[in-house]
Amino acid sequence: MSWNPSQYLQYEDARLRPALDLIARIPLDAPRSIVDLGCGAGNVAQWLAKRWPQASITGVDGDAAMLARARKVTDENKALTFVQADLAHWAPARPVDLIFSNAALHWLNDHAQLFPRLMEQVAPEGVLAVQMPDNFARPSHTALYRAAREPRWRARLERYIRGEPVAPLSAYYDWLAPHAKALDLWETDYLQHLPARTDGEHPVVAWIRGSSLTHFLAALPADEGAAFVDDYQTRIARAYPMRPDGSVLFPFRRVFIIARK
Repeated sequence: MSWNPSQYLQYEDARLRPALDLIARIPLDAPRSIVDLGCGAGNVAQWLAKRWPQASITGVDGDAAMLARARKVTDENKALTFVQADLAHWAPARPVDLIFSNAALHWLNDHAQLFPRLMEQVAPEGVLAVQMPDNFARPSHTALYRAAREPRWRARLERYIRGEPVAPLSAYYDWLAPHAKALDLWETDYLQHLPARTDGEHPVVAWIRGSSLTHFLAALPADEGAAFVDDYQTRIARAYPMRPDGSVLFPFRRVFIIARK
């Protein structure tokens, strides 16, 4: 399965805003080494480089198409390098000043082990900074899961349902507190205004097509994938009615974690 950078970046501004909100709260003046874990298409790595131009930044991602896009758009910035690796097992050669991860770690399991392990890779006085979507109990995702459990799709798609990949913030506090001198945790609901589309697709479906829907469609032939999207879109249209101009208001919750070593 491969991600589609162009599909993901159709809503680049809305997807970028939480990353910028996280960057703004990181209490580091001049980190020398930064890892962008789950760097995707490299758009956030460029903002990390703008805030800390003196830092050496390594973007890590498991998807070749995303990394190709990242290398292309950052080719002139020699402070940025990109590595293809499994996020669940990759580790830096030595502790780094900042491990930054935007909208990536919810794809990994066992956060009770993952987050303390990441803290071990942070240098003294360094920071682990993480943003993750937490919209999984809302119609954007529950409608997807209900569609995947329909008899026609269940055998092939039910395995991709990840109902609660993000724990309550209090759990991250408990997991990180023994390893951190300071913690800053919060959650935010973004009321996203998704504009009308010219291709007839519901804007929320197009948004999810760039993220969670990717795994489901990769498991189906093209014709069945189209039928599955039609089923999902019918459910989404009821949950997120279009406004008179064809746009949609799409509330989306995200959680933020900053841990100082």
